Amino acid sequence: MDSLNRRQCLATLAAGACVSSALRAEETSAPVSGRAEHVISIWLGGGMGQIDTFDPKRRGDPKQKLAGSYYDAVDTAVPGVQLSEHLSQLAPRMDRVTVVRTVHHEVIDEHAAATNRMHTGRPISGTVTYPSLGSIIAHQRGSADEYAPPYVLIGYPNVTRGPGFLGAGAGYLYLTDTGRGPAGLSRPDGITAQRQTRREQFLKVLRDNAPETREQKLRDYDEAIQQSIRLSGPEFSQVFQLDREPAALRQQYGGEFGQRCLLSRRLVERGVRFIEVSHNLNFLNGAGWDVHNEGILQQHKLIQEMDTAVATLIGDLAAKQLLDKTLIVITTEFGRPPEFDSGGGRGHQGTAFSCVLAGGGLAHRGAWGETDELSKKIVSHPVGVPDFFATICAALQVDYRRNLYDGDRPVPITDGGQPIEALFS
Repeated sequence: MDSLNRRQCLATLAAGACVSSALRAEETSAPVSGRAEHVISIWLGGGMGQIDTFDPKRRGDPKQKLAGSYYDAVDTAVPGVQLSEHLSQLAPRMDRVTVVRTVHHEVIDEHAAATNRMHTGRPISGTVTYPSLGSIIAHQRGSADEYAPPYVLIGYPNVTRGPGFLGAGAGYLYLTDTGRGPAGLSRPDGITAQRQTRREQFLKVLRDNAPETREQKLRDYDEAIQQSIRLSGPEFSQVFQLDREPAALRQQYGGEFGQRCLLSRRLVERGVRFIEVSHNLNFLNGAGWDVHNEGILQQHKLIQEMDTAVATLIGDLAAKQLLDKTLIVITTEFGRPPEFDSGGGRGHQGTAFSCVLAGGGLAHRGAWGETDELSKKIVSHPVGVPDFFATICAALQVDYRRNLYDGDRPVPITDGGQPIEALFS
């Protein structure tokens, strides 16, 4: 081997050693970590248009087919950061909020697939049912109180929001009516406290005499029974009594969606770790957030309802000194393009859209990342869905670098995502 080849070989070995050293340093260094204890995740089903809400641009005109925002923009508490005019209550609170304007993925043609991506952080697999973010947080952190479930869904359930391979222990408790609470936890008519106690005593006898099992599904089922007994008691059920709240505060939150947000604050106080609140109520504008064609005409009513409820939630949490402990997240399946469709509405866009973080003890800056003049392409600081998930995990003190396990198969907890470190400085 001549001297040139020896030098090349040594250089290659040195480079490899440097890379290995860097990888080892990254693995051994402490992960980014925040100080939040709870998540209130607000889901805008249908696809919120970022250009009409959190990333406004020049004014467009559907009649003239001029691409742009449907509404005017207003300044906020953060210089240089603007919002839609219909987010006027959030505007003065943006010093406690960061709009991540550069979230992106490639799924735009199918709402269900995009919903799955924005709940699990990954493409749909034919062999693995991945857990949702709510189930991941529930699995990693558990509930903050033994008389509270770790994960509550206020809305309609489906597999996208479920625990996947993590099993029933990381599943959710759900309700659709804030006035009644979960139907499955309500005692049937005629079951008095005395009868309930007697039934629990019989169940204990059966459990004490049953042989021990190593079957995880049976263990999960038994734990679910025990949890349901705890949650059906007064310690947890009183959280759904919204009439205990001041009438003025309830009115400030607004309609059904606002009451869901108020309930989510009470669930945080009770010890629930992760709450998802669905806001795809169609009765306001006839289309929810899926504003094709004429659906966009009443879109402002939906935006205003969200604005009122979320701004009140931020103020309410702050007044109770819970805002730094509670990360508010707003997500949707994809964004909307600046162009108008033939009916004056908008199609789907995944190249750039906005998701929102508020509270949670983060170093907020109003907005993160930049899109072009029509909010169609990313100009700086792109954030993939795994990165957004890693940011949430880091805020909740969950190591986003670790693996979960589907049997013996390791599954990266956020599919290799990296948090937005600037929000933790």
